[in-house]
Amino acid sequence: MSSPTNPFAAMMEQAQEQFGEMAKAVNPALETFAADGFEKLIPTMPADWMEGMFGKGLSEDGLDAKTKLLLTLAGLTCQGAQAEMPFKLTVRHAHAAGATAQEISETIAMMGMFAGLPASTRAAKLAQDALADSEKKETGE
Repeated sequence: MSSPTNPFAAMMEQAQEQFGEMAKAVNPALETFAADGFEKLIPTMPADWMEGMFGKGLSEDGLDAKTKLLLTLAGLTCQGAQAEMPFKLTVRHAHAAGATAQEISETIAMMGMFAGLPASTRAAKLAQDALADSEKKETGE
């Protein structure tokens, strides 16, 4: 991971090693912890609660929760969908707020013009995974 062009790489590598040792000392099970799929443990907010917190509950004439969550997906896509867990959670929340898979897909596709094909492709894959997980949960698989 060290790079002669990045003076912080060695420092970050050392910090990561120290954090790993500290985590093992606190809880040995953390040695094998993987963050992949961790977002599945976080429950999706009910649509009416989301609407109250993020939607027109703040302003009757404002955007609804579904629209705000689709805009959030657009922003996360433009950032390159780097934050996988928040991205998948936002997809799940948008879906629960009434966004269809088609609307989520179109939102991501539109951002491809601004963020580039690699960012929109990654976002599409993450969204597909999140929607598939949501569908499995809904059908009880």
